[in-house]
Amino acid sequence: MNRLNIRHRTTYRYREPVQLGQHRLMLRPREGHDLRLLSAKLTVTPAASLTWTNDVFGNAVATAQFSDHTDWLSIESLAVVELAAPPWPTFDIAATALRYPFFYSEAERIDLAALAIPHHPDPSGWLADWARGFVRGSSTDTLALLKDMVAGVTARISYQSRDEEGTQSPLETLGRGWGSCRDFAVLFVEATRNLGFGARIVSGYLYNPDRTPAVSTDAGSTHAWAEIYLPGAGWITFDPTNRGVGGFNLIPVAVGRVIAQVMPVTGAFVGMSDAFQGMSVEVQVAP
Repeated sequence: MNRLNIRHRTTYRYREPVQLGQHRLMLRPREGHDLRLLSAKLTVTPAASLTWTNDVFGNAVATAQFSDHTDWLSIESLAVVELAAPPWPTFDIAATALRYPFFYSEAERIDLAALAIPHHPDPSGWLADWARGFVRGSSTDTLALLKDMVAGVTARISYQSRDEEGTQSPLETLGRGWGSCRDFAVLFVEATRNLGFGARIVSGYLYNPDRTPAVSTDAGSTHAWAEIYLPGAGWITFDPTNRGVGGFNLIPVAVGRVIAQVMPVTGAFVGMSDAFQGMSVEVQVAP
């Protein structure tokens, strides 16, 4: 079991005082059977009125309302968690889902709904054909198929850190051959949805004590990965950026159908079009 301190600070600077609009903050780690939240503190400067809610996915969302004009904004989240996920997990997948293709029950199909439907256009079927290329024969081991797809993403796509906002579409990532962790996650989720899997995007933090992941070494930023629903086992974590299966070094904060639903900080300001000067993000995850 690892007890970890997480510090996440986002700073915005403006050339002149602006009126900050409502900001939506998703920074509180999600508790689960293998993650326990011991403490959490959110500090916003200048002072803001904070209200807490849970969205449709059960994510903790803080909404910040501002009254004063300002030329800077600082949002700092401090959390302490206990992470107990095993490094080599086993999954109790239902017998009916051990081989692909399989069928979700009627109740599962209803509940998964949009999570099992591709979100991005694929008019030529390029992404669907790429996904089907991982299926070996008329019946294949389900978990092996998903592991092959995780490896296939990093084999096809080169990792490139990208600080600017926005996420590439799966077709853009396939065409360019490079992407950030969020691009990897979106590509993997959309590919698995093309095969009928229920999938969702996860944002959070990567704990990297050895500094030896397969690809991503961005200790100073947030991370994105995916979860696939398999009957019996439930939601299984897949990190296509680092070819990982299971969440032993991942701290989830938010889950959603699309990447826009799990952004840590979203908001707006009222001011001159050139008022925005820049943004910086600092993330530290340490024992």
